[in-house]
Amino acid sequence: MSRTGKVVSWIVGIFLLLVVVVVIVIATFDWNRLKPTINQKVSTELNRPFAIRGDLGVAWARNRDEAGWRSWVPWPHVHAQDILLGNPPAIADITMVHLPRVEATLSPLALVHKEVFIPWIKLEQPDARLIQTAAGKNNWTFDLAASDNAAASEPSAWTFRLDNILFDRAKIAYRDAINKADVQVTVNPLGKPVPYAQIAGGKDDAGQKGASDLVFGWKAAGTYNDEKLTGDGKLGGMLSLRSKNNPFPVQADVHNGTTRVQIVGSLQDPMNLGGLNIRLRFSGDTLANLYGLTGVLLPDTPPYETDGHLIARFQQKGGPVFHYNDFNGHIGDSDIHGSLTYSQVKPRPKLEGSLESRQLRMADLGPLIGVKSGKGSDKTEQAKAKRGETPNQPADRVLPHDRFETKSWDVMDADVKFSGKRIEHSNSLPISDLYTHLALKNGSLLLDPLRFGMAGGNLNSTIRMEGDHTPMRARADLHARNLQLKQLFPGVKSMQNSMGQINGDATLSGTGNSVADILATSNGSVKLLMNDGVISRGLMEIVGLNVGNYVVGKLFGDDEVRINCAAADLKVDNGVASTKLFVFDTENAVINISGNTNFANERLDLSINPESKGMRIVTLRSPLYVKGTFKNPDAGVKAGPLIARGAAAVALGAVVAPAAALLALISPSDNEQNQCVNVLGQMKKK
Repeated sequence: MSRTGKVVSWIVGIFLLLVVVVVIVIATFDWNRLKPTINQKVSTELNRPFAIRGDLGVAWARNRDEAGWRSWVPWPHVHAQDILLGNPPAIADITMVHLPRVEATLSPLALVHKEVFIPWIKLEQPDARLIQTAAGKNNWTFDLAASDNAAASEPSAWTFRLDNILFDRAKIAYRDAINKADVQVTVNPLGKPVPYAQIAGGKDDAGQKGASDLVFGWKAAGTYNDEKLTGDGKLGGMLSLRSKNNPFPVQADVHNGTTRVQIVGSLQDPMNLGGLNIRLRFSGDTLANLYGLTGVLLPDTPPYETDGHLIARFQQKGGPVFHYNDFNGHIGDSDIHGSLTYSQVKPRPKLEGSLESRQLRMADLGPLIGVKSGKGSDKTEQAKAKRGETPNQPADRVLPHDRFETKSWDVMDADVKFSGKRIEHSNSLPISDLYTHLALKNGSLLLDPLRFGMAGGNLNSTIRMEGDHTPMRARADLHARNLQLKQLFPGVKSMQNSMGQINGDATLSGTGNSVADILATSNGSVKLLMNDGVISRGLMEIVGLNVGNYVVGKLFGDDEVRINCAAADLKVDNGVASTKLFVFDTENAVINISGNTNFANERLDLSINPESKGMRIVTLRSPLYVKGTFKNPDAGVKAGPLIARGAAAVALGAVVAPAAALLALISPSDNEQNQCVNVLGQMKKK
């Protein structure tokens, strides 16, 4: 052998010897010696404790799944036992994650291409604890040591790939002082994957095509927002979690207190929070309870249920956007349909959309103004009580005292249109075609317009409630036009031949956080005209006015009496409505009503002074009174001298200005047939 050959032989031999030595050293190396270094490096990088407290080892084995010569390259299989990841200093608990054992394999050839490729990692009974304190500090946000220099550093040339995570059973505890949550979740492999179409009911909704099988099942139990929480569902596997093309399937059925949420659908590009496409069902005792779960501010309602299609886009420029499209459901006995969009924009999130009810029960709107009415109203009241909103309706009061909880009105803005096609109320008050445009901005609520058809006419109003003031400021402007008496009182036969109608205007403003408080401080005016009607004791009985029944009986006996014109002009000052003009001109008499109504203490103090147009047609010429409270009114005959003949007519001489103002309520097209034109015209001349 030549000298050159001998040198080459020695070099090859030494190299092979070194390889053998390295292999032997690696194979026999005690990897536990590296634990202190690994623990210290990881703890420093994560700014929280990290420790491998058990055995750390590496075994080498061929990967027979590789083809050709690659199958001869040994792969390291790493295992570590008793791994602990701690919490940042702001969290008192010691442990965030505990792993009894972790196994993983690493592709050595991928390192040549600057890729860290881990085909699988196996976790044995992982145990995680997610915590958020009352100060808003949480343990799932990592403050990395290298993050301060991340902006200045160049992007890494290395990439990371993890294909699959395997585990036998996982436990996740979630404690949140802000959301008053204490929930335990367990996750288990299903054993046999479940096709997505099986849980979707065979429907392949938009965006669900290509969804992967469900691999894991989960169960949850605990409390959220101080309400009992239970739930279960299924999730996709790691492969679909990494995919940008195949949706990651999810299914859940969660009960929180009396609220139930069901979802079936998928996440798009979940590693980058691409979006959400699910079928979503809500049900519960009141929509207001959804605020704790969703952050969307909704009013108190009777029990409800909705079913629709939710599409979310998390990576929008202004913030995440949620579209709840084409949902159907019911609130109380009223159906509800529509589409809503919730945008998490600055300075406040915003809710926009349109709603429609094809058959709306007025009783189901009662909770909006603090009235206990509608199907399941007891459940709604119980839900409010659980939120700490205890009913405060005094037993001796009629006006609603339930409070508008305005403290949450500034958490979001809203722009929602609502229409009710057919409205169920009662045969005595036909209502149709409700429409309103609701705008909530910076804590101030505006309903403009709020209108609906009533008895062949319409009621058009504007309601403003300034919840950003304490107490709340409120103003209502109402305009009633062409309310037909024969439709307003369909149960009164004598009204069916009447061509009469009611027109009116009201403007009221006040302060307070309930209907009762607003009226008790209100200022404004109320004007009302009615022509060509009929009054009788029977009519009073139909509309449930027992005091009116007594008064009409004393004035007219049991006969039906035609009303030429009824006119009222009331001034409201600091919650007291006093009469500028309140007169009934009938075929037999002129009835003048004077006095006041106090909304603050809900008391009446009215005098009714009749003047007969003929001998002995009015059965009583002494004044009548109506006093007492709204809940227990009292009526009777005033003690004292008889009314001087003509006194009522003389009193009308002081009503020139009110009479002129009320004439404005009559449409020019109605002048010829409206008897109030003549009556008010005569008053102006007195």
